[in-house]
Amino acid sequence: MPQASPMSDRQQRAAELLRAAGVLPVITVDTLDQARALADALLEGGLTTLELTLRTPIAIDALAMLKRERPEIVIGAGTVLNAENIRASIDAGADFLVTPGTTPRLAEALAQAAVPAVPGAATPTEFLALRDLGFRNCKLFPANAVGGLAMLKGLAGPVQDMRFCPTGGISAANAAEFLAQPNVLCVGGSWMLDKAWLAAGDYARVREASAQAAAIVREARAA
Repeated sequence: MPQASPMSDRQQRAAELLRAAGVLPVITVDTLDQARALADALLEGGLTTLELTLRTPIAIDALAMLKRERPEIVIGAGTVLNAENIRASIDAGADFLVTPGTTPRLAEALAQAAVPAVPGAATPTEFLALRDLGFRNCKLFPANAVGGLAMLKGLAGPVQDMRFCPTGGISAANAAEFLAQPNVLCVGGSWMLDKAWLAAGDYARVREASAQAAAIVREARAA
């Protein structure tokens, strides 16, 4: 298991990982073969970082398998809900941790975790509480439901040293607008993982959509 580094170092690493990602695909897998196919399609499209949610029984095994077989992929364990999830994710090789929301107990556990964490929250009060613990990089979730761009612009004043990964309601149509915000490091989403494509095993469409997502990041950052 990785040794814990100072919180500021882990938060710096979190910022580096999120910025390098640009777009963070949020994936949920039911089989190891599906995990391989999705990861390969994302990689071939130019997305080298993903959030693998812990929503299925196979998730931890899939995370460990991908870290063994596709070591070039940076993997965040998503839907982390408790200390047990933290331990299992780190043991499986997760590069970072992501939560949909963050209770005080979970926040304390994330602050002590040996890998970078990106805690989720939806209100200024929650973000201030996370900031008090040393977090500077957080997930805004569900982004559009809690104000989207307006919320991010509103947060920019009072918490100028915090950066965000808005997730929830982000699509190819609005990703560039979010990425243009100075306090946004990356955006999370699953629009490149359309359920109909996955049901049909059409990973070529996933690859094409991933390439388009990677292009959105390049264009947004070149502007």
